[in-house]
Amino acid sequence: MTSVDVSAAPAPTVPTEISDPVNARILAVSEDRIAGFVNEPFAEIAFAADLPEDVVIARLRAMLKSGVIRRIRQTLMATNLASGALVAWRVSPDNLDSAFDYMVKEDPFSGHVVIRSTDAETQGSVHRLWTTLKVPQGFSMTRHCEFLATKVGAKAYRIMPAKRLFALGVGHVRRRGMEPGARSDESGRVLDTNIVELSPLEWRVLAALKREFTIDEIASNPWSPRAVEAGVSLDEFIHVARTLSSRQVIGRFSTFLEHVKPSAAGERVTRYNALFHWRVPAGREIEAGREVGRHHILTHAYWREGGPEFANVNIMAVAHGTDKQLVLDHKTAIDRHLEAAGIPVLYTNVFWGGRSEIKPSEISPAEYEAWADRVGLSREASAG
Repeated sequence: MTSVDVSAAPAPTVPTEISDPVNARILAVSEDRIAGFVNEPFAEIAFAADLPEDVVIARLRAMLKSGVIRRIRQTLMATNLASGALVAWRVSPDNLDSAFDYMVKEDPFSGHVVIRSTDAETQGSVHRLWTTLKVPQGFSMTRHCEFLATKVGAKAYRIMPAKRLFALGVGHVRRRGMEPGARSDESGRVLDTNIVELSPLEWRVLAALKREFTIDEIASNPWSPRAVEAGVSLDEFIHVARTLSSRQVIGRFSTFLEHVKPSAAGERVTRYNALFHWRVPAGREIEAGREVGRHHILTHAYWREGGPEFANVNIMAVAHGTDKQLVLDHKTAIDRHLEAAGIPVLYTNVFWGGRSEIKPSEISPAEYEAWADRVGLSREASAG
């Protein structure tokens, strides 16, 4: 009888593509369906996906290692922790790529960094570089933007804080194949952006809570090491986290897909990233935002004031898709719904995303102070 060395057999390859049926089931939950803080997030994903937890853990580890998933982390409602805004920058074409690189590599408080364009030259189309920005409590957003403008050679910029949020969730996998006009029966929710003050203990727990998961940390009981990191017992860590969640400081536990670059097998999560603009009559922003926000295709929807640079638009939303015309069909459906709801659209536009990079914005006041010292921005100047 010939003996076989079983230990030498290669381990089976774990599928990592989002088109794999098991991965698709996991991602349909893990992208944006685990709301708030939960003690066992991977077990929660497994329960909702109707899969064993060890399968979920193995698949998430494999997808993170392969780069299909960019990061796994507990998200925060950063708009309630730090002053935030969408910033549109007017940068000369020669400086556009270097300005993009600076925002990505040198400013930890800029999150989404996107070069955008319009299908035709129109009002605001000279503002090609767009960033989301969070400036921690006690510091000035205007001073921060002035500093960045000198660094990247921006000729002008427009700061657009969110006055209200109407939709917030990623869910690229579950949005695939969605029909234009798909929406909830009820109008969208309204989230305010009031800043919540935290104690030093809460900041400590929050700092440990929001850190991205390494591959080895994707396991059962993931918060136990984070409690050690925060210098508290696991019971106290969970208590503080639950308190923060009840105060609407905690967002969702989420896996973030690499939705810009293709995977190793050439598969893309999405190809087109559209920022929709609408101007509705003053005083009807919340009504319009709730009607826009009920549409499932949107990952974000908010009331922002675009000012004269952007024809005074006041409702903005983001949608993603693999087909440009289909993305436009979704917008047309939203336009028709607004009309049917009796809300006039006085102006509208679409800004398409090109080169982009997405990273979490730092929100810690201590981190801001350390950064300001490194770059030579004094506390007095940064606090404005």
